[in-house]
Amino acid sequence: MPSEESSEDDGNSNPPARNGRTDGGDPETLDTRAIHAGEQKPDNALVTPIYANATYEYESSTALGGRYRYSRMSAPTRGDLESVVANLEGATHAYAFASGMAAIDAVFSLLSAGDHVVAGSSLYAETYDLLADVYPRYGVSVTHVDVTDPDAVRDAVREETALVYVETPTNPLLRVVDIAAVADAAHEVDAVAAVDNTFASPALQRPLELGADLSVESLTKYLNGHSDAIGGSVATRDADLALRLEKTQYTRGAVLGPFESFLVRRGAKTLQARMDRHCRNAAAVADALVSHAAVDTVYYPGLDSHPGHEVAAEQMADFGGMVAFELSGGVDDATEFVAALETVTIAESLGGVESLVEVPAAMTHQDFTAEELHAAGIDPGLVRLSVGIEREADLVADVRRGLDAVL
Repeated sequence: MPSEESSEDDGNSNPPARNGRTDGGDPETLDTRAIHAGEQKPDNALVTPIYANATYEYESSTALGGRYRYSRMSAPTRGDLESVVANLEGATHAYAFASGMAAIDAVFSLLSAGDHVVAGSSLYAETYDLLADVYPRYGVSVTHVDVTDPDAVRDAVREETALVYVETPTNPLLRVVDIAAVADAAHEVDAVAAVDNTFASPALQRPLELGADLSVESLTKYLNGHSDAIGGSVATRDADLALRLEKTQYTRGAVLGPFESFLVRRGAKTLQARMDRHCRNAAAVADALVSHAAVDTVYYPGLDSHPGHEVAAEQMADFGGMVAFELSGGVDDATEFVAALETVTIAESLGGVESLVEVPAAMTHQDFTAEELHAAGIDPGLVRLSVGIEREADLVADVRRGLDAVL
């Protein structure tokens, strides 16, 4: 099991050059911390500016002129964002990467030849590809199980298991994983427990507080919230893991740039306000789907009928902005449904202020074979909605418009 030791602040009045919590355990709510955490306010600026520097001046050949030397290693705008992410995740360290996949790859980069991974049977397509096609070439073996069943995870871990990797809620079926139970199973064999928290965001769920060692976010999604920047992060409370992630970040070089860092930091200020609206709208859309004759199955953790509802109610502050469903007429109905929408946009990605719809089998998971789709539980006619923050009545009316088109 990873060490619980964490790095200490150096006591300086400015935030540390590398990231770390800046709230000192302040009891302020996440809403307030998201707005104020991490701001350095140089020259009394209300918002930390964009530092578009690649390199920094030395005082001499043997002495730095300031805290920074080269932006691949550390940079002020990215560092501010990392402080914010660490703060919101309840972490001591967070590292920002050029994409969510770069962040996930950084987690897998902790593995060595001979290591074993236990992972969910339903994963984001590119995460699955890394585990299926890339890391086995480096001598890493993978077992996919139903991670909603803690006993299945315990049965799958073994002496050489180094990582248990889960999403919750999962993409795209919104299955809910008991984070504490999975973390306990991982720690029984001294494995790292990592959670992709993208569908929830730290506004709704903080995996580290539930026993996980690593929390992964696609910053592209809810943290940024405006579909105009790509990024990812990994947060931890473990000092040893933090050092290894930091080295991976600057040696592999997939760091988040200053402009993207600025945009994500700006988006994070409104995270809680947006998530409140996302959740309310998603619940209304789910209710509309459940009551419509064209719909066969609805996947939304907020529904009492959802098999993970009780776990979600226990570990999440709300049930999120993602809804998935299957239409009675399968893929043909799914095609007609998305074509009839007027307010909701057909596009990949999620977590932005605008509502998006996709058919996973034809879009995000298009490279899956029929066998892989079946193993992941993805019906060819499955529809996934990222419910935005438009007016609730407008979204419900648009969804009903699409449903009525397939009757």
